[in-house]
Amino acid sequence: MKIIKHSGNIVDFNRDKLKSSLLKSGANKHVVEDILQEIDKQIYEGISTKKIYKLAFGLLKKVSNSNAARYNLRTAIQMLGPAGFFFEKYIARLFRSEGYLAQTNLLLSGKCVGHEVDVAVKKNEQVEMIECKFHPKSETNSDVKVPMYILSRFNDLKDRNHIIFTKKDKISGCWIATNNRFTGDAMAFAHCSGLQLLSWDYPEKSSLRKRIDEGQLYPITCLTTLTLAEKDKLLVQDVILAKEIINNMGALEEIGLSPIRIKNVIKEASELCKYI
Repeated sequence: MKIIKHSGNIVDFNRDKLKSSLLKSGANKHVVEDILQEIDKQIYEGISTKKIYKLAFGLLKKVSNSNAARYNLRTAIQMLGPAGFFFEKYIARLFRSEGYLAQTNLLLSGKCVGHEVDVAVKKNEQVEMIECKFHPKSETNSDVKVPMYILSRFNDLKDRNHIIFTKKDKISGCWIATNNRFTGDAMAFAHCSGLQLLSWDYPEKSSLRKRIDEGQLYPITCLTTLTLAEKDKLLVQDVILAKEIINNMGALEEIGLSPIRIKNVIKEASELCKYI
């Protein structure tokens, strides 16, 4: 059966790929098989991947909010936009969870011109810059122009003293983080130039997806028990991660949730982050 991807390309429906995505949500094999059988009944020639996703998400949500939230992860990351300001804060949270110091939204002077740096991190006395390339659409990838441009900025900033964590910090490395993917040329150029990349599925053993799962770093936008407006209010309050509300009822009270809804939201966040 042919289906239509977000990009408009027509491909064969891959049942195994959908099964794998559902299993990654934490749903057990029996639940996944029931969902697949229901989807088999409802899909048709020319259906979009977006409709298949919505169908699978709805069926999964009937069984488990937290599994649906985990299945919704990539879409939830895309909701840290539209400009990517919250994605930058999210990346800083991710590196902090791995033992780094992190600062966001910096203005640093290079040898030639000034530069806005999305995130700066420090670990083992090494300071690195992270440039975040956020894409609100899943089909948009970062091409070779991205690392070429960022390399020129890194070269202008490195080997100079900057006031970041101390008064004399030198930037010795550079990352590029994206919520989507890099093209093959972008990866080849980055590797050749000594830039480190982080994308949804790259590097294979420490991709954004793997780091999120291992660190339980699910964004607040994952949660199915919150409305879009409520998620936006929490982001503005600098509540970025689902785990940040587990012991913080005040943030949920502040955005006007009732005691019953607060209980349901905290339950979902706890299950999502495996606190219970």
